[in-house]
Amino acid sequence: MKLWGGRFTKPTNQLVDEYTASISFDQKLWRQDIVGSSAHVAMLGKCGILSMDEVRQIIAGLKKVKEKIERKQVQFEIAHEDIHMNIEKLLIEEIGPLGGKLHTGRSRNDQVALDMHLYLREKLMEIIELTMYLQQALLEQAQNHLETVMPGYTHLQRAQPVLFGYHLMAYVSMLQRDLERMQDSFKRVNILPLGAGALAGTTFPIDRQFVASMLQFDGIYQNSMDAVSDRDFIVEFLSHASLLMTHLSRLCEELVIWSSQEFSFIELDDAFCTGSSIMPQKKNPDVAELVRGKTGRVYGNLIGMLTVLKGLPLAYNKDMQEDKEGMFDTVETLHGALALLTPMISTMQVKTEQMRKAVTQDFSNATDLADYLVTKQIPFRKAHEIVGNAVLYCIERHKYLLDLSLEEFREFSPLIDRDVYQALDIDTVVNARNVLGGTAKQQVEQQIQFYQEKGKENRAWVATHSQKVMVEALVDIKSPVV
Repeated sequence: MKLWGGRFTKPTNQLVDEYTASISFDQKLWRQDIVGSSAHVAMLGKCGILSMDEVRQIIAGLKKVKEKIERKQVQFEIAHEDIHMNIEKLLIEEIGPLGGKLHTGRSRNDQVALDMHLYLREKLMEIIELTMYLQQALLEQAQNHLETVMPGYTHLQRAQPVLFGYHLMAYVSMLQRDLERMQDSFKRVNILPLGAGALAGTTFPIDRQFVASMLQFDGIYQNSMDAVSDRDFIVEFLSHASLLMTHLSRLCEELVIWSSQEFSFIELDDAFCTGSSIMPQKKNPDVAELVRGKTGRVYGNLIGMLTVLKGLPLAYNKDMQEDKEGMFDTVETLHGALALLTPMISTMQVKTEQMRKAVTQDFSNATDLADYLVTKQIPFRKAHEIVGNAVLYCIERHKYLLDLSLEEFREFSPLIDRDVYQALDIDTVVNARNVLGGTAKQQVEQQIQFYQEKGKENRAWVATHSQKVMVEALVDIKSPVV
């Protein structure tokens, strides 16, 4: 008989059990469910709703259930639908009918919402830390390549030379925004829904503030309907995760391109590549390609969650059971991508000579020739036309701008003098952009220093918030805090 089966005259159809059960995936929440239940029963004792002896017995029973799950001595059952009912059933098996008092003053609606908040704030912290590690790996590579020049691209066509460290700092900047978004969303994750009941609160004189304090929540939902029906915090996480995966995917796309024989700008460590089953010479950047590919599933999880919520009336509906698998999948996808990319970036070998060779065999210094002519009082639009003609001249003769003699240069403008060669030197071109946000070495050094300070702020934030997400430390289930 179901724990809720008193009103029913026959058992549910087996197909209904199989279709509606969530235990196959929500069993991931077993730790959070036990921690939340421990705090709830401690509160029931504090408020005199249960006796202290009852509280001690229930806490002891929950501890035994926890130990059995950890030792893999428990088989969760579809017949009990979800992790909440499975744990309650296991508790009753341990301590008898008294275990049924655990559910006093709460509903599965606020119980599952609590579990999701507990789970997500813990995983959010893990993802924040993993993102910080990747950001640090990029910073270190940027620091190592303050003089490595490479082509910068627009439309995947060579545009202007830049420092490789400068290029990497663009991703450091993206990840900082990702970190700040995740950090900001923590305050909307760290709100207590327990005590909302099914949707209207409870008749028992509970103390929600006490539970919030035990579980280290910063706030409490003020409206019980909102508490049980809110999944904004999951949507927000999925949205931020999608943006983070976008940035990882863009980085991976460049790693794939740069490691190709056509570019040959970098060499990825063998430990992060795979081979071909038929072509023995192949070294494939599979990790980068999979991160790029898995971005789509994270997007899909976001759209799926939004679609589930878009037409739901208040308060709880069974549709909301669909909130978990996409969230679990996104957490695991992000975790795997970040954990792999950090050592892959750290061990990446940069082919500095190949990068420099590329910028000496193109026209990426053409803009600087135009700027040079502007310093000779030629309007930029006219200078643009002159340089375009010079580039065409070079293409037809298989030359580059620095290959032209002074006489050839003067065919395009008599104002060009010998100082043009210094102006078009690759190192001069790079370091001439010595403005805030520019690619000059001095500016990249300042960017690195700026984001190193941001890194200190990120670490301080983690240190401040980490104690709130240590699930095992939240509630001492050996003896309740009352």
